[in-house]
Amino acid sequence: MAKQNTVQRVEEIIKPYADELGLEIWDVTFKKEGSDWYLRVFIDKEGGVSIDDCVDLTHAVSKPLDEADPISQNYMLEISSPGVERELKRDEHFEKYIGAPVMLRTIRPVDGVRDFCGTLVKYENKTITVRLEDESEVSFEKKETNFVKLDDFDINDFI
Repeated sequence: MAKQNTVQRVEEIIKPYADELGLEIWDVTFKKEGSDWYLRVFIDKEGGVSIDDCVDLTHAVSKPLDEADPISQNYMLEISSPGVERELKRDEHFEKYIGAPVMLRTIRPVDGVRDFCGTLVKYENKTITVRLEDESEVSFEKKETNFVKLDDFDINDFI
């Protein structure tokens, strides 16, 4: 639970700065990799994110994060775009990309299969519905998935 609170607190601190720069906070993660901790902030904006956007937000939030001190241990701050094959996590992500190609991996196999590719056709009450290549539809509760990512499409169709 501490990680969740850390992520929420960091997002509260940095959101006003992102808003001021015309950026959307796509996701925030705080994870230990090896002996190091990483605070990763993924940002997005209409037309796509540039390296300058990442640098500008880094400069804007470094001091407020240091002053608020929401993280007790040393960490590395990384700010980047979620990328073209971005992971859909929040309700608004799924709603924005209805009609987009997705890759979905389930936690447990369904009829021996864990990976599904198709078009995101519906997201309602935390249930994800994907139309497969054979035109059949499969639905999964969000909590049954390992991840859902955008798959090989033109992001400009959704900007």
